[in-house]
Amino acid sequence: MRPSLATSAAALALVVACQPAPGPTEDPGNATFRYRASVEQVMVWKAKPGAALALERAGAGAPTATATADEQGSFIFRKVPAGAGYVVRAGAEYTRALTVTTADASLPPPAFYASQKLAAGFQYITTRDGTELSVYVTLPGPAKDGPYPTVVNYSGYNPSQPGAPLGDYKALCGDIPVLCDAPHADASIFAAADGYATVNVNIRGTGCSGGAYDYFEELQLLDGYDVVEVAAAQSWVLGNKVGMIGLSYPGIAQLFVARTHPPHLAAISPLSVIANTASTLVPGGIPNDGFALEWVTNVLDKAKPYGQGWEQKRVDGGDAVCAENQLLHSQRVDNVAEARSQQFYDPALVDPLNPEKFVGEIDVPVFIAGAWQDEQTGPFFAELMSRFTKAPALRMSAHNGIHRDQYAPAIFTEWLAFLDLFVAERVPTVPPVVRALGPELFKQIFGVGLQMPPDRFAAFKTHDAALAAWSAEPALHVLFESGAGPDGKALGAPTPAFEKTFAAWPPPATARRFFFQPDGSLGDAPPTALSAASDFAVDPEAGKRGILAPDGDVNDLLPAYAWAEPAPDRAVVFDSGALSTNVVMAGTASADLWIRADATEADLQVNLSELRPDGQELYVQSGWLRASQRKLGADSTDLDPRPTHLAGDAEPLVPGEWVLARVGLAPFAHAFRAGSRVRVWVDTPGGSRAEWRFSLAPVPDGSRIAIGHDAAHPSSVALPVLEDTTVPTPLPPCTLRGQPCRAAMPYANAVAK
Repeated sequence: MRPSLATSAAALALVVACQPAPGPTEDPGNATFRYRASVEQVMVWKAKPGAALALERAGAGAPTATATADEQGSFIFRKVPAGAGYVVRAGAEYTRALTVTTADASLPPPAFYASQKLAAGFQYITTRDGTELSVYVTLPGPAKDGPYPTVVNYSGYNPSQPGAPLGDYKALCGDIPVLCDAPHADASIFAAADGYATVNVNIRGTGCSGGAYDYFEELQLLDGYDVVEVAAAQSWVLGNKVGMIGLSYPGIAQLFVARTHPPHLAAISPLSVIANTASTLVPGGIPNDGFALEWVTNVLDKAKPYGQGWEQKRVDGGDAVCAENQLLHSQRVDNVAEARSQQFYDPALVDPLNPEKFVGEIDVPVFIAGAWQDEQTGPFFAELMSRFTKAPALRMSAHNGIHRDQYAPAIFTEWLAFLDLFVAERVPTVPPVVRALGPELFKQIFGVGLQMPPDRFAAFKTHDAALAAWSAEPALHVLFESGAGPDGKALGAPTPAFEKTFAAWPPPATARRFFFQPDGSLGDAPPTALSAASDFAVDPEAGKRGILAPDGDVNDLLPAYAWAEPAPDRAVVFDSGALSTNVVMAGTASADLWIRADATEADLQVNLSELRPDGQELYVQSGWLRASQRKLGADSTDLDPRPTHLAGDAEPLVPGEWVLARVGLAPFAHAFRAGSRVRVWVDTPGGSRAEWRFSLAPVPDGSRIAIGHDAAHPSSVALPVLEDTTVPTPLPPCTLRGQPCRAAMPYANAVAK
């Protein structure tokens, strides 16, 4: 369903009101092509393909910029300084005088948002610069029976694609309408089943939305602000406030939109997100050309005209707005080329794309959850958890597992409770029909039917009482040993064996340091040998390897892992003695390595695993570093080395000389059982993740890296041990979510010359 022509005209009139209109004596121009001035941009479309375009400004004396219209007759002038008097010329044709604005100056009056009316179904939201974004709305009942608690799902996937029946659930559609009208966004389906209205929006340059795609550019954030404000202005929205939901892309988008402070945003709930674009794209300074680059490539490919596939059906059905909106899609920014060019951290470019830098500005309640072994966005989400300093309420959940596990019952029900408390403002409960349907929905996601836990707030009579109880709980919930299958649950299912709560991330931990010893052991004391080192041959093919068998799927209940042992002479391995008690670790860790290479570069991977008393080895976590980028920032600690990755701090290795390189292990939490041994091994990056791959620095064939373990070069690892933390369950089966297991094998280190 689309808004009426009158509604669209009213919204567009307000857009025009926000842009200076031609005065009675101003030249209106004679352009037959379409154009729009925006925030630091000027857009042109419907020009002649190949036409020479010039952006001029009165009094400049020469064109500000020149360009050629693309094959669709489009072009976007970007990074245009704000100001009035711009004109675009294409041969003899020219526009009226245009005003390019700043973000602050672009904010429209409240009436702009209130004038736009949304209904159930497909339609468009008009943003402050006139760009129309495609949106699909679901309501839990007739609009007149509202208001309803409402959430927004905003991303570059296909959330606004018109909905369809979720399955053969016609008998239940009266109770749960979304089953017969499901949006293409999992989080929205779950929220709608719980009685929420959902507003599902494609970001500019994707789907049927106008504009052109660029990875989290400023206009995309301002559009998100506008989406929130338009949605909140609807008469069917409870309290005229909305929450934001979504996993992965729509989860990350929430962080960026919340930074713009939409006044009617109630709360955000980012799931499975990145903390820093760079830490996923170039972990440790090493390009991740596996999932990270594949994701950028995939999103960019689907941002081309008709790239998602469903747009054509809309256009064939007479949607002229969608058809015209495709004309600027060909002006998408080549983020793949940008990603490949990022060898170092450039604050001017990356800081705006680094949520670590700005989540401290977010001033609404936050629910964040993620998995330590996330095969897509990675484990660094935890770096955000200590940075939401202005959020008035914060709940954090973290666990072993994979990307989609935030939909597992233990996380899912807490997420719904958060929405009920801060968006619906009601006592959190799962409706009986949703609870009955839950096992079937979970089976579709995880391959096994799972029950939702009991309602924790059933005894509370008022929202205030439930909120007070929730607020009194510790902010951080860490779930351990998901997949262990306790109490008759299916082995490999995303259900935790036990949970620990803490006030904040990271939990208070003691840095327990293990020193590398010449005999391949980990000891409590520094080595005393006068000269001792082990070395390994760099494996140039390692970066191409993962941990899955050729037919393996990380989403399977019991994935077909092929987590290979380090090949002889391709790693150095160090094992502790048997632990006398259970040891719980949570936080980040630091491998402080004295290295000597025979090349000017060394890409390093440090892996942590548990050698269990049953003869099995269980993967825990990894860390990575390109050694030339070893310079640490002032915020580094014993357990958290933080390289600057700045070009000016890079220092190539001197072949044959020892240097200290501290490799940070990514955030994790794990319970090592009594009788187990801690294993740490160093090798060439690769073979440690399901979907990450590494573009390794070129080094001469036969290059070797030595790891020192003598009195002058005491390499060690500092691990985050939680004191006085009990483990309430026995040794689990060696099948945990996201953590491959293999037979523990001894390893002989090569003695360095």
